[in-house]
Amino acid sequence: MNYRELLANHPTVRKLSLLQFVAYFGAWFSSVAIYTMLVNFGSSAFAISLVAAMHLIPAVIIAPLSGAIIDRFRIKPLMLTLLCTELIMTLLFLTIDDKSELWLLMIFIFIRMGSASMFFSTEMSLLPKLVSGKVLQKANEIHSIIWSFTYAAGMAASGIIVNIWGIKTAIIMDSLFFLAAIILFINIDLKVEVIHTKEKISTMIKDGFFYLKRNKIVMQLILLHSTVGLTAFDTLVTLLAKNEYKYVLAVPLAIGITNAIRALALMVGPLFITNKVNKETLTYIFIFQGLAIIAWGLLQFNFYIALVAVFLTGFTTTTIWSYTYALLQEKVERKYLGRVISYNDMIFMVTNVVTTLFIGIMAELIPLELITIIIGCVFFVVAIYYKSIKDKI
Repeated sequence: MNYRELLANHPTVRKLSLLQFVAYFGAWFSSVAIYTMLVNFGSSAFAISLVAAMHLIPAVIIAPLSGAIIDRFRIKPLMLTLLCTELIMTLLFLTIDDKSELWLLMIFIFIRMGSASMFFSTEMSLLPKLVSGKVLQKANEIHSIIWSFTYAAGMAASGIIVNIWGIKTAIIMDSLFFLAAIILFINIDLKVEVIHTKEKISTMIKDGFFYLKRNKIVMQLILLHSTVGLTAFDTLVTLLAKNEYKYVLAVPLAIGITNAIRALALMVGPLFITNKVNKETLTYIFIFQGLAIIAWGLLQFNFYIALVAVFLTGFTTTTIWSYTYALLQEKVERKYLGRVISYNDMIFMVTNVVTTLFIGIMAELIPLELITIIIGCVFFVVAIYYKSIKDKI
């Protein structure tokens, strides 16, 4: 089954994909505006990395609670509430006017990304209830391709809008995307099994952790999937635009173009390698990912040449993300899907946060190209780790 056949034969997956397209476009559309705002405020490298980390930290903090909520409550009202919260927080970005209000910006980002994280976990726990096997892997890939396309289009479009009309206009347009997502979601009929339980939230949280303890391979797959978080390059791209490329292009354009090129690779990569990935070839895909990141580090001295390496850094990332996610989803009992997916997202975001803060702190001590090379080398360790657990999967 190819992507077109999957969307044609599964109308709910098709409608959810359209919802993802609109909601994710809105999520990335405001990113350039936020990072440009930080640059305009004259924020330090650490402040930029802290705001970037605030996009990720909520998933770490609320994961145990959100997983229990997902497994206990009805899906549609929950997801609708989360979308509305994202809309309200996006509108509140308009109230930020100077550097002294960065703490307020981080609160708004925290609430919005906490809602976005729970929405994502709910959706990813919903997919295994709709499809399974190879079809589930394809559904994950469609999800990731949409994420990548909207990341590219959202970043590129936002870079242009911010450069021409300013930050506030971009945020207002972002709010309209979330409003459209809410309207689309209201019209989706989610026909899935509802598991009723009278367990307390605290009991469900404990039970979820005990489940992980009893199933070592599930925890190992969570750790494997989390390594994709090593490619959290928002801070790195922003610092390169601020320190190196501002003499070549305007900062928002440099950020937008760099992220757009990488996201283009995230989108087209699966089209070429999805049918070649399996338990044997995944080791080499991890190695390729590391080599591509090292190449980017070596070529960062020139903005235009570096774009070639930026493309390579994203070429295999989507496949790693979707394949390792499918391996995890297939190993988890349906009763625990919401909790395990939330715990998985928590560990994934921890990797993102650590990578982001590592870049922000080390940027004050060593060149950005060396930081990039170090991250690339870590993927060689990931390849060795995967090889050690491969036979247990």
